[in-house]
Amino acid sequence: MDRVALQKCSYGMYIVCAAKDGRLNGQIVNTVFQITSEPPTVSVSINKQNLTHEYIQAGKAFTVSILPEETPMPFIGLFGFKSGRDIDKLATVNYKMGVTGAPVVLDNTLSYLECEVVGSMDVGTHTIFIGKIVDAVVLQEGRPMTYEYFHRMKGGKAPRTAPTYVKEESAAEKPAEKTGGTMAKYVCTICGYIYDPEQGDPASGVKPGTSFEDVPDSWVCPICGAPKTAFEKTA
Repeated sequence: MDRVALQKCSYGMYIVCAAKDGRLNGQIVNTVFQITSEPPTVSVSINKQNLTHEYIQAGKAFTVSILPEETPMPFIGLFGFKSGRDIDKLATVNYKMGVTGAPVVLDNTLSYLECEVVGSMDVGTHTIFIGKIVDAVVLQEGRPMTYEYFHRMKGGKAPRTAPTYVKEESAAEKPAEKTGGTMAKYVCTICGYIYDPEQGDPASGVKPGTSFEDVPDSWVCPICGAPKTAFEKTA
């Protein structure tokens, strides 16, 4: 089976949040879609290993914040490549408590949905939660970020627990390629982000044309925040 075919499906980029016993958590999700219009319902697929899964099961509610194309990669990394078991993801972002008791992330949000869980389906590694929309608000206009845009324009990768994750060869497994005098690319072993010297990382002050060796030691992965030492050469 050619799993690349699945990448042709259209996905969005969202933050799904939930609460349990006064504790809050959220994660990046790309599998939210509308099921019915009357009553208005949506579904979301969440990995059973994720803390958000535990919170949705306990609180019987979740919120969905729809992200725009301009969403900074560190923001996506915070919710996509870090665990709520290790950090408080909402400690540094603006949010409000919704009508369902679940938090709603307001930063980098075009609009949001608040949902009460009315059903679920066990699909092995994930659970599909069905939520009835009890509130929906538009905060600003803009173009929603698609999963394809996230990959093509942002260089993003799917976390290992994502429904769309496809195992890729590690840098050590890939055959060596001749660089032809060009500067080598480096891959983040945590999230899969590839540092391309030709593009640099202007948002972090690293100009295009900067070799990885010349990148400051204080530089971190723009997606997951991993240190420079977490990178390895791809060729």
